[in-house]
Amino acid sequence: MTDSQTNPGSDPPAAAGADLHLELRGPGLRAGLTSALRDAVRTGRLAPGTRLPPSRSLATDLGVSRNTVTDAYAELVAEGWLTARQGSGTRVAERARDGGRSPAARARRAPERPAYVMRPGSPDLANFPRTQWLTAARRALTAAPNDAFGYGDPLGQMPLRTALADYLARARGVYAEPERIAVCSGFHHGLALMARVLRERQVRTVAVESYGLDLYRDLLTEAGLRTLPVHVDEHGARTDGLERLADVGAVLMTPAHQYPTGVALRPDRRTAAVAWARRTGGLILEDDYDGEFRYDRQPVGAVQGLDPERVVYFGSASKSLAPGVRLGWMVLPEELVPEIVAAKGYGDYMSSALEQLTLADFLTSGAYDRHVRAMRLHYRRRREQLVTALAHRAPHVRVKGMAAGLQAVLELPDGTEQSVTQEAARRGLAVSGLAEFRYETPESGRRLPRQDALVVNYAAPSDSAWKRALDILCEVMP
Repeated sequence: MTDSQTNPGSDPPAAAGADLHLELRGPGLRAGLTSALRDAVRTGRLAPGTRLPPSRSLATDLGVSRNTVTDAYAELVAEGWLTARQGSGTRVAERARDGGRSPAARARRAPERPAYVMRPGSPDLANFPRTQWLTAARRALTAAPNDAFGYGDPLGQMPLRTALADYLARARGVYAEPERIAVCSGFHHGLALMARVLRERQVRTVAVESYGLDLYRDLLTEAGLRTLPVHVDEHGARTDGLERLADVGAVLMTPAHQYPTGVALRPDRRTAAVAWARRTGGLILEDDYDGEFRYDRQPVGAVQGLDPERVVYFGSASKSLAPGVRLGWMVLPEELVPEIVAAKGYGDYMSSALEQLTLADFLTSGAYDRHVRAMRLHYRRRREQLVTALAHRAPHVRVKGMAAGLQAVLELPDGTEQSVTQEAARRGLAVSGLAEFRYETPESGRRLPRQDALVVNYAAPSDSAWKRALDILCEVMP
């Protein structure tokens, strides 16, 4: 053979250090090695184009002679499993797209993605402030003391908790001391921690809104908690119904902007929820998932400000920045702080120190406020374009919910929701029907009125995709 694996002086350092896991079976070392390599290629464990270790390196790792490896490589090159070229080493051969892959590998191929996605849940990722975030990361990394890279406080980095306390008090009306804030990896992580704490407190049942994400209901159920729905109407959750639900120790709500129906919790219902929590010793779990984004007036303040000892406030960077930042926070009643610390120590101890310090700089420098204001304007324009387009091209479709957040509810004629979502999918547009979010149980005591609607995320498409996505949406309206 003439490639670099037969010339130890030409082995690149990176290739020489590559690890390759092989189990040699059967009679004879050469036959065993040849069979192991062939199986690794056939099953897709070694992908086409993968560079194999030089013969000297692999022989040392396996404890065999170099000739054994050289002969195995040569046999597989002759069979077409491998290729060997001067200067590029020995590599897995490029094979037919499906012919060289096992049935299991072909089954793992990702399904075809829609061309346009307007499902709720994501902001406009194309507008993530990369340059400003990088600037903040550099400043944070330069200024960070050495101990910032240790295990640290399970509640999170103090610079971030201090910055959050200032921001949340100023922008969301939250009573927030740094000592009451726990940093987590997003709302899902925070809710999982709180579910563990509730279970330890002998809570058995958590009330949830009758429209919401099944993901969070499943999380509570998996923690050993039962969930019961609280009816949602045009004024938000019917919190007066909490009194009629037996054995409820907490209620999970989205009061500033109900997800996904898009309504705000009426003031008297806010008061009723707090009164229930005080009277029963229960907790309100407030998910403020997109509270910064209201377009017709100032954002509604958080319920937490009404009673910081009975409300657990959840926020995150998922909608304001991007889910991939993986940072969220809880503002806790004082008595819950040690219990959350214990829960974090048991499971996921804390989030990345560098990301926390970067977000702290992003907040204190004013970059976060500037980004939120810019995205508020961007999303408001998107919503206005959606409303205008529907008014002209599908005037019988009603846009429901307040002018806020990243999604809108489009009311459809009875019996058309499924056909509309299917036709949209056929044209390459992914949208969600309101039925996906409905939740009722026999114990809830009332049937939810059937309402055909779409929950449309006008924020997620990039600028280049927005016009076509909006065109398809209008075209599939019944």
